[in-house]
Amino acid sequence: MQGGVISPVLSNLFLHYMFDSWMKRNYPTIPWCRYADDGLVHCKTERQARHLLAELTIRFKECGLELHPNKTKIVYCKDKIRKMEYPNTEFNFLGYCFRRRSVKSSKTNEVFLCFTPAVSKDAVKSMRASTRSRKFYRRTDLSLKDIARQFNPVIRGWIECYGRFHRSALNPVLLHFNKTLVAWARRKYKKFRGKTRAGILMAGIAKKEPQLFAHWRIGMIGEFA
Repeated sequence: MQGGVISPVLSNLFLHYMFDSWMKRNYPTIPWCRYADDGLVHCKTERQARHLLAELTIRFKECGLELHPNKTKIVYCKDKIRKMEYPNTEFNFLGYCFRRRSVKSSKTNEVFLCFTPAVSKDAVKSMRASTRSRKFYRRTDLSLKDIARQFNPVIRGWIECYGRFHRSALNPVLLHFNKTLVAWARRKYKKFRGKTRAGILMAGIAKKEPQLFAHWRIGMIGEFA
């Protein structure tokens, strides 16, 4: 048990020596970032990327490690300017998927292609699974305010973490939560056992009390009926 607690700390210390310090010493002008054992290096050219990948492979081997054969790859950040064809044009990092997307300029309203992040499919799947696993739709002993009190910290965390870029990508998570509220209402109230009637009930509550849930406050009040 003690080994399990200290292992992440030791791993981080070793990776700091093996990767962080090595990058700073040998490639001080190349931007990079690392979180635990997941990291990114930002290269300007394909040639630079291939050279650094070869050097990192050697460095890891010298330290008794190896780069993950499937996760380690060179990604071309395709956008409006970079239009060449490459096999890898997107990657996931810390729950975000970075790829080419349509973006609207806040100043000119012009729509253009940009290489930007949004919540990844795996993160969406995990958050929806989290809602299902709590099974609050079965808790007819709870009031709607009880549910809001328990889940608002979780929902706020999702919005704060993944809603900073392309918030609309969070819609499947938040709308799924609304559908789960409908399932709760169908169990809670006998006269609203029908899906449509329960949906209308929840839509009415969301309209009257838009501050009740964190995602209602940002206008995510759809998918009830």
